[in-house]
Amino acid sequence: MSDTTPAQATTPAQVLEVRDVGKTFTVPGKGGRRQLRALDGINLDLRRGETLGLVGESGCGKSTLARTLMMLERPDSGSVRWDGTDPYQLKGNDLLALRRKVQMVFQDPYASLNNRMTAAEIISEPWRTHKDIYPRKRDRAARVRELLHLVGLRPSDEHRSPQEFSGGQRQRLGIARALALNPEVIICDEPVSALDLSVQAQVLNLLNDLQAELDISYIFISHDLSVVRHVADRVAVMYLGRIVETGSTEAVFDHPAHPYTEALMSAAPTLDPATRRERILLSGEVPSPLNPPSGCRFRTRCAHATDICATTVPPTVSDQAEPGHIVECFHPRGRVSLGMPAVA
Repeated sequence: MSDTTPAQATTPAQVLEVRDVGKTFTVPGKGGRRQLRALDGINLDLRRGETLGLVGESGCGKSTLARTLMMLERPDSGSVRWDGTDPYQLKGNDLLALRRKVQMVFQDPYASLNNRMTAAEIISEPWRTHKDIYPRKRDRAARVRELLHLVGLRPSDEHRSPQEFSGGQRQRLGIARALALNPEVIICDEPVSALDLSVQAQVLNLLNDLQAELDISYIFISHDLSVVRHVADRVAVMYLGRIVETGSTEAVFDHPAHPYTEALMSAAPTLDPATRRERILLSGEVPSPLNPPSGCRFRTRCAHATDICATTVPPTVSDQAEPGHIVECFHPRGRVSLGMPAVA
């Protein structure tokens, strides 16, 4: 018999671990060059076969984090581990092999596809770099048709160019391209925001079906809370370069602990009268990342801020009733107490 407990046996393997990641850009200005801290101490985990929703206002750093995880940006501090491997220590074929495991679906299906290429050329383009996958043309042609069928397009569509597809069909084509290298993780950066509502539902259902069939993990970036609630297993809430709350979708949506999350959830539309909350209106604008507030970055818009919020970065504390639900705040709401520090 194995000594592994049932709980351990059913725990999904961790495919991504992000610890204290920071990213700063140098920005020119009237007074000379200034430092923009886009990411500041980011901590995230992603498990195999799950969807992690990443939400927050425009400009909070979601896309910068996605680019960093895709190894398109190099962090200034902290660590990123894909399956325990630091991608920034790899070179040559080792790095190429890791890149194959992580792919991306972009926000705008009208800008992310080359109109001068056919659907078959778009899907098969990654194989020009990763030459060991389907090295024979006959195998590539067959795989293109399989992928088109997998995402709900017709195999005969392989000769059509992107402008001959609708928006939803173009996004399906983008998903087929992301699947071409058989990835373990797909980062979806606002993948349905440019689509009509009915088409959004079709694409979201497709992503769910593909996850169930292929055991893919998603990082799903969106500002649409209803979409995130539909697709995500866990949610991370981002504000001005920091993750302020993380937990299961149910815990974050139904028992928000950070005042910012609470305000976001109060604005989410719902048809269930039992779950409606009084709308919380935030005062002021999001501060500039060129000059973020000291201490807690949310304090300038928070109705619960006190003196300590201006001088000290808030601690990370846990929800006693929900393991894995953590919040970075001196004055957490609801079930979370300052007496329960988060377990590292």
